[in-house]
Amino acid sequence: MDNTLSTKPLTAISGTAANLSFASAATFVLLLATLHIIKPELDPSWRFISEYAIGENGWLMELAFLSLALSYIALFMSIRSQLRTITGRIGLALLLVSAAGLIIAAMFTTDPITASQHAMTTEGSLHAFGGTLGFAMPFAALLVSWSLARNQTWSPARRSLWWSAGLALIGFLVSFFSLGFMLSQSNGTFGPDVPVGWPTRLEIFGYCVWLMVVARQANRLRVK
Repeated sequence: MDNTLSTKPLTAISGTAANLSFASAATFVLLLATLHIIKPELDPSWRFISEYAIGENGWLMELAFLSLALSYIALFMSIRSQLRTITGRIGLALLLVSAAGLIIAAMFTTDPITASQHAMTTEGSLHAFGGTLGFAMPFAALLVSWSLARNQTWSPARRSLWWSAGLALIGFLVSFFSLGFMLSQSNGTFGPDVPVGWPTRLEIFGYCVWLMVVARQANRLRVK
């Protein structure tokens, strides 16, 4: 028995949403790259990207978070007609959870990575909560890709779906475990000798790649 699934074609509106998702993810990458240039005082090797929202030009990081959230939501709108399985619908729900986390992260500015526990603010704690919701993203990518790969319409994109979802998941795992390991070696304190910055950037870059891969394929499949 063929274990692939076939669903109705994407609509023209879904194609528009796919384009928006791709453009929004690309905008996030562009804004983040720009912040690395205009805020060189934040060493990317050990500073989190959220810290670009602190101080002058911080609104650019807030805009970047909102842009990425928009990419998640637009992708949801684009591919929801293609996901009929429970696995796919769970993946879509996790995608929206991740978008909510980004919106919260944009609304509330993080505390500096060097702040002590006693100096933590409510706003910083709310930002951290938004970041925790973002942990849903790699699992959303995995479940959505799994479901789409079983859809006969998406069969030409199976390889792209799998490698991009794998990149998102690997980026998350590398970031998560390296953070835990490095903090265990530094007694729970951050500093230049705790290089957590690059793994977290790899993680978010993996998410953007997955978004753009799926959005690009959705746009190819749209009804004209």
